[in-house]
Amino acid sequence: MEKAKQFLSVSDEASEVVARLAVPPRRAGDYPSFYENFSLRGLRVDRVEPGLVVCSFRDRNGNLAQGAIANMVDEIGYAVIHVEGIPISVSVNMSISYLSTAKVNDELEITSKVLGQKGGYFATIILMRNKATGEIIAEGRHSLFNAHASKM
Repeated sequence: MEKAKQFLSVSDEASEVVARLAVPPRRAGDYPSFYENFSLRGLRVDRVEPGLVVCSFRDRNGNLAQGAIANMVDEIGYAVIHVEGIPISVSVNMSISYLSTAKVNDELEITSKVLGQKGGYFATIILMRNKATGEIIAEGRHSLFNAHASKM
């Protein structure tokens, strides 16, 4: 238990760095949020069509963490169904298959497509691949619900 406490403890220096972060208050409707801005930094939107979003991302830090991949599946899976003026949809289910890793300076292509819609329920698929080799890094399926898009 002591090792776990030690591992999870935060140094005074790290605590001070976080305390100095300036995060302005966020009002409803303000976009992008601090989280979206931080987590999607470096993502470039290459193409947008109804039911399709294609993005590029260059991994400059080494192996892309699974949490970062999951975040992109969540955000880009939502982006493909987003309609301006309609409240945000909520994630119902998300499944991700991690098939490979992205290395330093690999450019990734992230494609998100709508698989289908029934009422306010949407299903999307997100494919993340190495742009140069075509190797699949991850595949995600993301289902979302929006009561405003439903006739219920």
